[in-house]
Amino acid sequence: MIAVRMRRLRRTPALRGLVREHVVRVEQLVQPLFVVERTEDAGPISSMPGISRYTVDDAVAEAGALHALQIPAILLFGIPRKKDAAGSSNADSGGVVQQAIRAIKNAVPEMLVIADLCNCEYTDHGHCGVLDAAGNVDNDATVAYLTRVALTYASAGVDVVAPSDMMDGRVEALRSALDAHGFIDVALLAYSAKYASAFYGPFREAAQSSPQFGDRRSYQMDAPNVREALREIALDIEEGADAVMVKPGLPYLDVVRAARDSFDVPIAVYNVSGEYSMLKAAIANGWLEERAIDETLVAFVRAGADIVITYFAKEWAVRNR
Repeated sequence: MIAVRMRRLRRTPALRGLVREHVVRVEQLVQPLFVVERTEDAGPISSMPGISRYTVDDAVAEAGALHALQIPAILLFGIPRKKDAAGSSNADSGGVVQQAIRAIKNAVPEMLVIADLCNCEYTDHGHCGVLDAAGNVDNDATVAYLTRVALTYASAGVDVVAPSDMMDGRVEALRSALDAHGFIDVALLAYSAKYASAFYGPFREAAQSSPQFGDRRSYQMDAPNVREALREIALDIEEGADAVMVKPGLPYLDVVRAARDSFDVPIAVYNVSGEYSMLKAAIANGWLEERAIDETLVAFVRAGADIVITYFAKEWAVRNR
């Protein structure tokens, strides 16, 4: 019997590259950007080394730098000047995200601008929607309000709206409203399987969006559930989502794979703030090598993701150009 020696094709970098099954491409990376309305809110984020909040002007400059690295897309999050119970500044046509969309598309028209659609950064209570008299998030009122917000993003020139609120029926409402107002080319990237995760902590510092009471478990998904995630994704596709997302990433690779095996739409994964920060901390302490970043990103691709939203996008692109 002829000996099978699997090591033959691992002997040199060229051989390993020749048979490599999965490769991370810069063209599939999305860099999140935090944009602030007040200059004093800009600057480094302590829990996310290497990540900052930007003024609109600085966000434009950063978008140009990312474009030069061939990173094709950014995901915008806004931190407004003021917050209130309704998140009223979110629907302001002159709001911080709307300003950033216009400025970036004017300066770097080739950059794909995705706008996260939620209310948590804009409310003084930190929840993702409109509250009813009992203090619970009102699903239908939230959908109606976020639909108004989405139209302001579309009017500003956004390429993709990404609803992250996890309200029922919001994809259908958004698609109907966008189409009715002539924004038929604005795509929807739905946060379809967004879990109530412990990995969002650094983001909440960055976006100043921690809930002031309770938690988000009544509308974000329960961590043990996979079949429920597939139902959520199926519903969003039926309602008109152009692409769907699983969030977080690393603890939910099985959900990414289940989604890939079940659906033929583009699938995004969000490598969230906590995943980013724990890797950065371990690397800074010498507990992990920097190539742990490469292993993390390729894991998403290997699991079946087409789009990888990651705070590592710029760093990875610089190291791999």
